[in-house]
Amino acid sequence: MKYTAFFPVIAAVALVAIVTVEGATVVKPNVLFIAVDDLRPELGCYGADYIHSPNIDRLAREGVLFNRAYCQWAVCMPSRASMLTGLRPDTFKGNASGWRKIVPDVVTLPQHFKHHGYFTQSYGKIFHGSWATAYVGSSFQDPISWSAPRWTCSPRYYFSEEGVRIAREVFATSNDKFLQKVKKVPGDREQWTRHFVRGLATEAPDVSDDVPGDGAMTVAALKKLGELKSQRQPFFLAVGFMKPHLPFIAPKRYWDLYDPNKIPPVPQPEPPKGAPAFALTSWGELRAYTDMPKRGPLSAEQTRHLRHGYAACVSYVDALIGRLLNELDSLELRKNTIVILWSDHGFKLGDLGAWCKHTNFELDTRVSLIVSAPGRSAGAKSDALVELVDIYPTLSDLAGLPKPKGAEGVSFAPVIKDPGTPGEAAAFSQYPRADMMGYSVRTARFRYTEWRKKGSDHSAAIELYDYDTEGEKRNLANEGGYADTIRKLRKLL
Repeated sequence: MKYTAFFPVIAAVALVAIVTVEGATVVKPNVLFIAVDDLRPELGCYGADYIHSPNIDRLAREGVLFNRAYCQWAVCMPSRASMLTGLRPDTFKGNASGWRKIVPDVVTLPQHFKHHGYFTQSYGKIFHGSWATAYVGSSFQDPISWSAPRWTCSPRYYFSEEGVRIAREVFATSNDKFLQKVKKVPGDREQWTRHFVRGLATEAPDVSDDVPGDGAMTVAALKKLGELKSQRQPFFLAVGFMKPHLPFIAPKRYWDLYDPNKIPPVPQPEPPKGAPAFALTSWGELRAYTDMPKRGPLSAEQTRHLRHGYAACVSYVDALIGRLLNELDSLELRKNTIVILWSDHGFKLGDLGAWCKHTNFELDTRVSLIVSAPGRSAGAKSDALVELVDIYPTLSDLAGLPKPKGAEGVSFAPVIKDPGTPGEAAAFSQYPRADMMGYSVRTARFRYTEWRKKGSDHSAAIELYDYDTEGEKRNLANEGGYADTIRKLRKLL
């Protein structure tokens, strides 16, 4: 590939929109980069018939859906840092908020596109911290990655009389150091609307789609798409949705899509037998909400209600994504735009007797991933093992950009061309617990997790699960007949 521009890339951004490939003139594709927080692969296109996700399902029919995509660390900040830098977490020492200090010269995914003539801008949550308006322009958002400042808005979640009352009380009494500084600003009684406040875990406000933060962000992103239509420069537009992240709040019409009595029960409500106690969590993220128990299990009614709220949030985000896709079509941008939809990690909804993420188990590490690229496969599903860290080199390949230096993932562009292409031999994840790090390797059949004291190669505990037999019902590591399997997986890890 040869660029037709004869000037430095950054100085001649309009010219690099056109390249020559084997003598033919090619207009570089745009990228619509859609992130959805906490989205487990439980959608219509993934076989969950009870979920209303017609727009994401449509995107799957236009591209390739990945059945076996995995994150590197099942919580927002390190997962996003890994994917956007193209580095595995240990390379930046797991320092998810200060990775730029650890690897100061790394070129991020959007920065790579920016350096090759793209206009790059983010809306909502791409790097971590979409609700923290004080972080706008800070190192949390890595401003050198973008051509224009990040767009964000108020994260206000609560709209009912009770929800607002409780949110105000929580904000007023919070001991959070950041909020303590915020509260010293005089004369602003409604500061709770501009910062992340954990009040009720659910709410079904009777408001329009554009009122909550994700809706307001979508309106702004739609306007930006219209502006980008008129410029010659290709764009990398990142749009990050907060929902279905807790609290499970979506306009009432999306709750009304579901009969709570028809939402499927938790398929496996018990933790794996023989798993080390620290492999799971006490799900403090959910317990932080005012109407959740501080200890002990949830009732069947609470579980059903939360699963209902999660489904409503998924359908709300699906509707907003549909508006983005419709606008791409309306502006006639779709035919030359790569659309990728990804989730930063999975989420437990009472599965394994737990909630949220923060583990190395399948529901935490497995993510939703769909890629639709001009001229590539459509309506296909791939069982290839891929990782979020692979997205950086993959998008570079699809856009015809040079291979990013230092990226530790592997491009799965060949799979998008031919979904029958095999993927990687394994996917790797990790999660810390106290003074240990749990390193996990997932193959097509097994998951092997090894818990090591930090700074040591010694195994404090091991786990083995066989997904061809009983999944995560039992830890097989200490049972007979698996010594050879463990030896091979340990070598992979």
